[in-house]
Amino acid sequence: MDTSRLQQETATRWVLPPADRMRSPAILYASPELIRAMDAKVLEQLANIATLPGIVTAAFAMPDAHWGYGFPIGGVAAFDAEAGGVVSAGGVGFDISCGVRTMLTGLMTEEVRARQQELADALFHAVPAGVGRTGAIRLTRAETDRMLAEGARWAVRRGYGLPRDLDRIEHHGEMPAAMPEHISEQARKRQQDEMGTLGSGNHYLEVQEVVEVYDPAAAEAFGLRAGEVAVSIHCGSRGLGHQVATEYARLMLQAAHAHGIPITDPELACAPIHSREGEAYLGAMRAAANCALANRQIISQLVRDTFSRVFGKMDLPLLYDVSHNICTEEEHMVGDRLKRLFVHRKGATRALGPGHASLPPEFRATGQPVLIGGTMGTASYVLAGIHTETSECVDDNAVLSFRSACHGAGRRMSRSQAAKQWQGRDVVRRLELRNILIRSAAARSVAEEAPGAYKDVSEVVEVTEQSHLARKVARLAPLICIKG
Repeated sequence: MDTSRLQQETATRWVLPPADRMRSPAILYASPELIRAMDAKVLEQLANIATLPGIVTAAFAMPDAHWGYGFPIGGVAAFDAEAGGVVSAGGVGFDISCGVRTMLTGLMTEEVRARQQELADALFHAVPAGVGRTGAIRLTRAETDRMLAEGARWAVRRGYGLPRDLDRIEHHGEMPAAMPEHISEQARKRQQDEMGTLGSGNHYLEVQEVVEVYDPAAAEAFGLRAGEVAVSIHCGSRGLGHQVATEYARLMLQAAHAHGIPITDPELACAPIHSREGEAYLGAMRAAANCALANRQIISQLVRDTFSRVFGKMDLPLLYDVSHNICTEEEHMVGDRLKRLFVHRKGATRALGPGHASLPPEFRATGQPVLIGGTMGTASYVLAGIHTETSECVDDNAVLSFRSACHGAGRRMSRSQAAKQWQGRDVVRRLELRNILIRSAAARSVAEEAPGAYKDVSEVVEVTEQSHLARKVARLAPLICIKG
């Protein structure tokens, strides 16, 4: 990336001042090395976001940022509806409410290694993964409506998981104000056989060892102990979410013209929040988010059942579930005023600090668990939100990025480039030499997600902590990875 237009304010904070039609600056959090390696489209996309009506403070990019559709992956922007603010399908992404949930097993690493092959095969058999894979659940229209309205609550009522799980999911497992009536027949059709499936791309189910603890107090509150095993699930709203994004991206292009919003990039099409199109998208997006929450809840129960078959009856309590492709209505201090804003996070994780009322009581002293998925064969991290909600605090995360942090490593090359550089079977063999077992439906999918196709997640996390966006709690290393 050409840094000549950027002003470096700190070791990890870079500012693009407003120019031309920009209504706000753009702010990037990155080390000099990450900035130099970042594709130039990130800066271009941030500048385009900063031209949108009603933007508040700045357009932000997290340390894992890379080019995406409309918004960069790792992009954050908040809009004030009362100031003509907009909502953009490109600011949420195609995999609506894609996110990560982590469960605790209480098992020691040596117990899992003793049955590693058996467990890997059992999980791959139990959890459908890959393009076009379907699950065992068949939804009627009435059941689809209930799922879209109730999210993980619907899944729990169907016997997938326990009511206590809901306390460890943002929005208590149910995205409010969902409008299933704005979900098309095509979107419903795409999802009717896909509940309880991982999908493809960078989605995964991973069995992980807690290898290092950085913050003992927070780790204890989270239930993370060195040498024990956890399970993380990374997936989203599958075909339904993709269809919603596709349909509303087209609708928003028409809406932007109809409402007189100049669009610098068709992929950044948007609609006023207080408009028929904007409200319809928000209702549909929230329903798609509920689909993702229900999907991860179902997969969690499939994982619990599998562990129970292999190791005997097990509980696998939920640590947390958080989305990183979403737009949510939130309260934030802007200057000396408390405002309700619509915060877009695309490839960025909400990171609530200590004391926030939305957190379960057991996390209010530590801050929210922030789940950072690594790449296949590399580390993942659990972070925690930082600082209380005091506007006087200069480095309060609410001021820095609307309480947002990175979501993963971030790609450094495209999937097609990765597939040309690596062979899936070779990647699997190399990881097996490190005692990491991969189970995947397609060799090409493994090649596309090869560790070398991504940035160094450890560097991304270090910059996230140095930027005061979140703090490190624990590092997890993979034992088993189930992929599409």
